[in-house]
Amino acid sequence: MILPIVAYGTPVLREETEEIEKDYPDLDILIKDMFETMYASKGVGLAAPQIGRAIRLFIVDASGFNEDDEHPELADFKRVYINPIIVEETGKEWKFEEGCLSIPGIREDVSRKSVVTIEYYNENFELVEETVDGIAARVVQHEYDHIEATLFTDLINPLRKRLIKGKLNDIAKGNVKVNYRMKFPLVKAKH
Repeated sequence: MILPIVAYGTPVLREETEEIEKDYPDLDILIKDMFETMYASKGVGLAAPQIGRAIRLFIVDASGFNEDDEHPELADFKRVYINPIIVEETGKEWKFEEGCLSIPGIREDVSRKSVVTIEYYNENFELVEETVDGIAARVVQHEYDHIEATLFTDLINPLRKRLIKGKLNDIAKGNVKVNYRMKFPLVKAKH
């Protein structure tokens, strides 16, 4: 089932997230629905807070970055991260233009370290420790930020953030065109 993605300004995007257990209700269905939602929205990652759940879960499928075979390491980079912990971020910082399904229409340069080591449970609740670099690391860091109540707009140059403040307010009010299901915090329900 395709779920609505919550927009910038929705409180759950700033809430502390809770770890989940193997017996979390309908976890397999939730993961399936998150992938379906992400694909329908043309995203490469989706965190549980983005669908209104304050839990430590996110998914990624960065194979879309490999459309021109420029990033073969991403061809099979599809993961489920449950209760992840970033162990270490290393390497040189580099800028890359990021966007977010919860903040449609805005893309900004964000600096991040190039290598990340992360420990997490996969969809089978097997403990995994993995080191990824480049775009894969960036996607993981971006989604991890969501479960830490951080948005990519928190990481941009303060002047750029002031310049996009009006656009961010418009998103919260639902004054943005998107081609996927969204819930906006400042839009009253129609009766």
